[in-house]
Amino acid sequence: MNEPESVRDARVRRRLEDLSDFAADAAYTVGLGLDAYLEDSAPGRVLRNNGRHILIQVATVVEKLPDAYKSAHSDIEWVAIGRMRNLIAHHYDKVNDRLVYTTLATRIPDLVDKLGLVD
Repeated sequence: MNEPESVRDARVRRRLEDLSDFAADAAYTVGLGLDAYLEDSAPGRVLRNNGRHILIQVATVVEKLPDAYKSAHSDIEWVAIGRMRNLIAHHYDKVNDRLVYTTLATRIPDLVDKLGLVD
C-alpha cells in the first residue's frame, strides 16, 4: 500500500527537523572544546559518548530518508554516514575520538548546510 505524498513529505520534514536538532547538539558539544571532549575523566567520557550518540542518531535519520530525497542530494556521502554509525555501534573500541569530534565540528554542519537546514 502506498502512502499519500503529504504523509511522506511530513515524515521527511520531521526527519530534517531532527537532523537540525542533532546538528545543534553537535555544535553545543563542540563548543565545549576539544580538550574537554578528550579529557580523561568522567565528564570527558560523557562528552565522547554524547558525540558518538549524536552521530548514531544522524545516521539513523539519514537511513530513513527516502532514496529519492538522497538522490536529489547526491553531493552528500550518504554511505559514509552509515559506515561511521556501524563503526561506532559495532566496533566502539576502534573509534578515534578526535575523528568523531572533527566530524561533529565539520561534517555535521556541512551536512545541514548542503540540505539547506541552516538558519
